[in-house]
Amino acid sequence: MNRRNWIFRMGGLLTVAALPFGVKAGTSKFPLQKSTSEWQKLVSLAAYKVLFEAGTEPAGSSPLNAEKRPGIFVCAACNQPLFETAQKYESGTGWPSFWAPLPNAVGTSTDYKMIFPRTEYHCSRCGGHQGHVFEDGPKPTGKRYCNNGVALAFVPKEMALPELRK
Repeated sequence: MNRRNWIFRMGGLLTVAALPFGVKAGTSKFPLQKSTSEWQKLVSLAAYKVLFEAGTEPAGSSPLNAEKRPGIFVCAACNQPLFETAQKYESGTGWPSFWAPLPNAVGTSTDYKMIFPRTEYHCSRCGGHQGHVFEDGPKPTGKRYCNNGVALAFVPKEMALPELRK
């Protein structure tokens, strides 16, 4: 199996791990651990392929790309809040894009699948692959968190937990 060193932040610490391409369910050191079969029972096949095999959905295929209501975008696997609608913008790429995640919501690693290194990001709770970070986003961060819609779920503001309704 082809391996690369992945560097990611968890709890403010820089961590280096040799992991195969894609985070295989049950093989990482994330706070929420489940077996492959447990994750497959919780998410669709398309979501599993993106979240735990680092796949990519086709551009323009997610209804979340057009979601503009106030609310929270959560990890489709573990429901951890990742982004707020206020952080979302139209990037023209065909995938939901955000200029910043919520604090401590994601970790990053280096992905070499396209030969040149890219910054992959994942849910810091379950390790589910979300997408890639690019340096061509809007102010104030200049970042574009390009997310697979199938890796997200949307919770309207009125349905979110009180601490997330700020």
